[in-house]
Amino acid sequence: MNDIFDGVLQPMDLEDIRRQAEVAADMVEKVRRTVLAPTAKKLPPLLYQKDLYELCELERGAFVYRLKASPELPQGTTLPNRRIEFTLAESRQVIRELRAPSLRPVGREAVVISVANFKGGVGKSTTAMTMAQGLSLLGHQVLLIDADPQASLTTLTGLLPEHEVGEGDTIFPLMVGEETSIRSAIRPTYWDGIDLVAASADLFNVEFVLPSRQVKELKHGFQFWNVLNLGIDDVREDYDFVIIDTSPALSYGTVNALFASNGIVVPLPPNALDYSSGAQFWSLFSDLSDRLGIVKKFDFVNVLLSRVDPDPASAVVKRWIFSTYGDKVMPVEIPRTIVTSNASTAFGTVFDRPVTEHSAKTRARARDAYFDLAKHVERLGQAIWARQVEQTPLSLTMRSTSEVN
Repeated sequence: MNDIFDGVLQPMDLEDIRRQAEVAADMVEKVRRTVLAPTAKKLPPLLYQKDLYELCELERGAFVYRLKASPELPQGTTLPNRRIEFTLAESRQVIRELRAPSLRPVGREAVVISVANFKGGVGKSTTAMTMAQGLSLLGHQVLLIDADPQASLTTLTGLLPEHEVGEGDTIFPLMVGEETSIRSAIRPTYWDGIDLVAASADLFNVEFVLPSRQVKELKHGFQFWNVLNLGIDDVREDYDFVIIDTSPALSYGTVNALFASNGIVVPLPPNALDYSSGAQFWSLFSDLSDRLGIVKKFDFVNVLLSRVDPDPASAVVKRWIFSTYGDKVMPVEIPRTIVTSNASTAFGTVFDRPVTEHSAKTRARARDAYFDLAKHVERLGQAIWARQVEQTPLSLTMRSTSEVN
């Protein structure tokens, strides 16, 4: 009988698992270096004059007039084909000047948004990255915080977490109590206007550190769910938006992200399994809030239709989603396209991909959807800034210690 099963089982001990981890990490690095060759680093896109006047929502003539009337602004580089090209940094300088009335008013604070869903594979990291890129192209300054130990968002910025992110580059020092601000962990990215607090596998240790701190520091008023919220305070006036990518679980890191946020975006593909699993987000989050006794009002909690396929089955589930969530569903949907799939294969997003004749229309459809998302989020931010009171910090309150205990 044993002969029948010879070779079926493949026993592994912890040393085998360690070796496999090393092989996997090395292979990921080789793939990344191949995909991003020859520099092995991501490069920002170049934009044409047409891109800029469309982003500024101006007619070409009005754009050219205003640009020439401001010689202190970059004028772009004229190519042999007479197209005028701008670097990303030059583009943002022009856009910030021409879109100044749409940007964050002086004295207002960053709008903090968590991208969350307790199910994996719904597009959280891609949503966070493209949202940040779209907002930056509208002239905003964005801080990305990767609160997921899997570090997909960090990878999308061109970093390899295993080799290029140390413990001090993450929110871990804040969580363990070594820092009181995330400022020291902030680094620039390849994309002008987007900074990053990176993630690595070290963040798994947050699940052990915060419960321990809660026990040890309870008498001093420590609140494990409020650490990230307080850690952001120091940089709220440096950014227009802070976007946090979360892990696909109700982890301590995710709880911190959610309660640090003005608003939450829940990506939800219109398929039956994701729809069913997505319902858990609301019940688990509600139950946790009740148990902790936290009083917190969000400015918005919205569902984003992501990875939408143009098929009858998706249309049916979309109707379920609208029936369930009503006006919480954003007036934007992100299509599943070959361009977005190819971009993720290259550790990037649709904003990173060059235009080719073959993909131009499909790429434009995907880009337009993400721009619509960024513009909608900008409008949410403008509404929040309009009623912010200067110097009023985002805060959490508790009903009473006795209710929590």
